[in-house]
Formats: sequence, structure tokens, C-alpha cells
Amino acid sequence: MADIIKLLPDSVANQIAAGEVIQRPASVVKELVENAIDAGSTSIGIYIKDAGRTSIQIIDNGCGMSATDARMSFERHATSKIRDARDLFSIRTLGFRGEALASIAAVAEVKLRSKRMEDELGTEIDMAATQVIQQEPVNCPNGSNFLVRNLFFNTPARRKFLKANTTELKHIINEFQRVALTHPEIEFTLHHNNSEIYNVPFSNFRHRICNVFGKSMNQHLVPINADTSIVKVSGLIGKPEIAKKSPGEQFFFVNHRYIRHPFLHKAVMKAYDQLLPSDSIPSYFIYFELDPEAIDINIHPTKTEVKFEDERSIYQILLASLKEALGKFNIIPTLDFTIDTSIDIPVMRNDDEIRMPTIDINPDYNPFDEKPAYSRPSYSSFDRSSVTPPDNWEKLYSGLESQSFEPRNIPEPETLYKDEDIEEKAETSNINTFQLKNRYILTPVKSGLMIIDQRRAHERILFERYLSMISNRQGVVQRSLFPETLELGNAETNCLMEIIDDIRALGFDLDFNGENKLQVNGYPSDLTSSPTALLRDIIAAFMNETPDIEGEQREQIAREMAMASAIPYGKNLTHEEMRELVDHLFACSMPNFSPTGKAIINILNLDEIEKRF
Repeated sequence: MADIIKLLPDSVANQIAAGEVIQRPASVVKELVENAIDAGSTSIGIYIKDAGRTSIQIIDNGCGMSATDARMSFERHATSKIRDARDLFSIRTLGFRGEALASIAAVAEVKLRSKRMEDELGTEIDMAATQVIQQEPVNCPNGSNFLVRNLFFNTPARRKFLKANTTELKHIINEFQRVALTHPEIEFTLHHNNSEIYNVPFSNFRHRICNVFGKSMNQHLVPINADTSIVKVSGLIGKPEIAKKSPGEQFFFVNHRYIRHPFLHKAVMKAYDQLLPSDSIPSYFIYFELDPEAIDINIHPTKTEVKFEDERSIYQILLASLKEALGKFNIIPTLDFTIDTSIDIPVMRNDDEIRMPTIDINPDYNPFDEKPAYSRPSYSSFDRSSVTPPDNWEKLYSGLESQSFEPRNIPEPETLYKDEDIEEKAETSNINTFQLKNRYILTPVKSGLMIIDQRRAHERILFERYLSMISNRQGVVQRSLFPETLELGNAETNCLMEIIDDIRALGFDLDFNGENKLQVNGYPSDLTSSPTALLRDIIAAFMNETPDIEGEQREQIAREMAMASAIPYGKNLTHEEMRELVDHLFACSMPNFSPTGKAIINILNLDEIEKRF
């Protein structure tokens, strides 16, 4: 039997490696920008077309590469920072010219122009599917210029399963934010389809956060700082008033590299315990600095997940630093011990005489002798002679003698309603619904007792109503006497522009007043919550997960609107309100489940009730 195990060709092996590292256009942006940072760049420009499907261009002013290094950077396992196995445990850089370039060149067409400062000419390399098409000297500025076109052109299945442009652009923006926040000393620009999304100059950490997420963040940030022998913790955290219901502004960085760490996220949530509702997430930008040998960054291909050598100690240090920062800036309510709260209680002496309390009584008091506090107007002194009657007043009553007034046939009181009518009316007016704990509506049915969650029922009713408004463009606008202004970040503005037509269809009257400033002139007439807070929640939800189908986009907007406008738990409902709520619920197309998929109705069968007796 012939041997069946063979080595894969380099082209196939590169495509397999690319599947682990290059998952979408955002992965290309991440790898190329990190290379530009390690090259010592002070200015990096990112130019995207069609969310990366058509082209991705990264231009930097770093150290550049020689002709030999430029060619070697596209080889598999080529690197500039690792010489032996010990270097794997002391990596401080992000990735310099080689780790991901082979994977990118395996699934795209790549053109590189690079020049070092000491060289007169640079070099240009054209590659496609790991094959070098040409390499020649070229006159170009110092630094490197990567142009990636037709991503996944040779793997149509990968290209077919890319999401919508809005979704892919959102992932690119997320990667941009993660890199830009770790390196405030570098100037970044991001353009999409010749439109500028970000232009952030070099600054400090606080200003960089404000440049990325909006200037309004500045007054809501609290610094944290803890320097120990294990780890140095620094950064900024948001005050409780800017917490959101969906994630989006939560960042951990270890040695200038973005990471995700659920265990440390629990420490942040514990520090904000009793300060935020259970469904709110605070904003935080936390930086860790520690010995690279104490962490393992190579447990994930994209290096977004790490393992700490002493994870529990870092957890405690982070928790303590967060509580200290919240307490120092009076975020956590504290007791004021300077106020004298003692009670003055007189002390009784032994020689004090004990006297019974006395009550003053007037035995001659007669309440009927008093005049009332008010008196009816007296008409006895009215001078009728001062009133002059109108002319021909006699004609006003002419003809009345000829009219005959016959009494109407008014039935006796006991014959107004028959006994059968009274019984029928009592049955129809019999109220068979009642409220439990201002949370559930209970009503008997043939099979037992029906229990309805009042808030989820209202969410379902409003969801279908808002969905119909968006589809038919029938939203009713309530004009605001004092328009509110909402300041957004660049990414939030870009996300809002994708869904603004559907939001306006609900009844929002929106205008952009200056750069990234949204003016709310009107809002839906039945909206009970703050319109600006609702818009932030809708934008945050879309920034985290943008639907690819138009119908799903409308459903998500209607869902956020319904959840914000539904009646809260603890609201006391009248019997008429409960009846109307139940009637509208069963008129919905799907009354059993809320817009988020939670159960609305639960029936307690008679058998279950009888078992309890």
C-alpha cells in the first residue's frame, strides 16, 4: 500500500494559517496597524473601501524595510523579534513585519512600498496568493505603504460569508479604537469611502479617550492608579451616570495590548455594586503593566486572551484601586461624622417633683354659639328697583298659554331594569382579573389560572406597534419645547446614519447641529423615557451587533423602543387597564413571548392547584 501522508504545499498551508489569523477585514487592519506601531511610526493613516472588501490601505512613517527584509516579511514563520524559545516569554512588541503578512498574502492581492531613511530608493513588491508577481526599486516616501485588495478572492466561501458592510465597518472601528487607545503618542486617521471617520492627534490618555468617544466623556471620567510589586494599574473609569445597558466602552490593556478578561471584568462590576442597576455596564479604560514573563499571550491566535501567573492577586489589586477611586471622588456615598447627631435627653434628678400632666378645659364652651366661618350671601338687601326691565318683555312669554305640556311616560324606578338585565349586566361587569405584587396579572381560564407578566406583555404590544410604524412610516411626532442636544462620537455618528431613516419613521425629529452634535426637536408621542437616553441605547445596541437584514434592523430598533417605553414593574394598574392590556396582548401575532424571547404567559393548571390541597 502506498504512503498516504504528505506535506501540504505552501499555498495550502498559508491558507490554513490565514483562516486562524485573518477572519475578516478588521483582522487585516489590526495586524498591519500593529506592524506600523512597532516600526516606530508617529503617524498612521487607514483608508478603507467598501468595509475592506475592495481595498485596505495602511500608510505609516516608520523605519521602513530594506529590499531583502521586505521580501522576507512575507515568508511563513518570518519574524524580527524572536531568536530563540526564551523570547516567547518576554514579548513586549505587537508584531513586526512577518507574523501575519504571509497569511494576508495567501488570501488577497498585496502591494507593498517601503523605504528606509538611509536609502535613496525604496522597494515595491506585488503579491497574490503567496506568489511574488514582481519586485522592483521605486521612489517613495520613508515608511511603509500596504495596499490589500480583493480580500478572500481565492477563497470564495470565506468571502461569501462576510457580513454586511455596516457590520464589517463596525469591526474595523472596534479594532481602530483598541489600537488608538493604547498609543496616544501616535496620530491616527481613519477614512471609509473617501469620508473621514476619525482624526485623532497625539495626546495623553484622557484626551485620546475624548477624541475617540466624544468630548462629553471628559467630565465623567475618574482616574485610578495603583503601583505594586505585582502589577501597575492605571487608567480612567466612568461615573455611574454614563453607564449603558449594552457593552461597548470596556477596555483592558496589558503592556499596550488590548485583551478580554471576564474574570477581571467581574472585579469592575463588583466595585460598582449598589451603584448601578443590574442591567447597566460601566465604562472603563484600564491599563496593566507587569513583567511579560508573568503572562502568557500566546493562548489565542489574535492574542486577545491572556493568562496571568498570579490572577487572584491582580483581581484584588484592581478591586481595591477601583473602590479607592470611587470613594476618593465622592462617587460612593459616605457617612459624615462631623455632624452632631446626638439627641438631647434631659436627665431627671432625685429631688425633682413628679407632676401629672394637666389639660386645660373650658366647661362653658358651646360650639353652637359660634358663628360659622362662612355665610351664605344675603339677598334681602338687594334693591330690585334699580334693575330696569327690557322693552317689550311681555312678548317673551307670548304663546305659552296655547301650548299644552303633558308629562312624559316615565316608568317607575323598579321597572327600569328587569331582573334578567341586572344579572346579565353583573356578569359582564364582573372583573375577573387582579394584580399580584404590582407585577403579574392573574385571570381564571378553563384550564386553571393564567399568570401574565405585565411588563413583558406591554413590551410585546409596543414592539409590534412600533414595527408597524417603521414599516408604514406612521410615527407621530411630539414637538419638544426645549430641544435637547446629544453629543456623539465619530463611530456613533456613523452608526446612526445607517439607521436614521427608520428612527425618524418612529416619530423622532432629528437634525445635526454641528459636527457630531445631534439635536432632538421631537420624539414619539407615547414615549415615556428620555429621548436622548433612548437614542444612546439604540446606537449602542447597533454598535455591538448590527443586523445584516433590513427586517432584523427594524426589529432591533422596535425592540429597544418597546423595552424603553414599557410600563415598569411595581406600577399599580386599574381593572380597566389590566383588561385593555390583556385584550391587546391576545391581539398580537405572538402573545406568548416578549421581543427578547422571554415567556409572557404561564398557566397554573387545576391539577397543580388541587395537589396543593
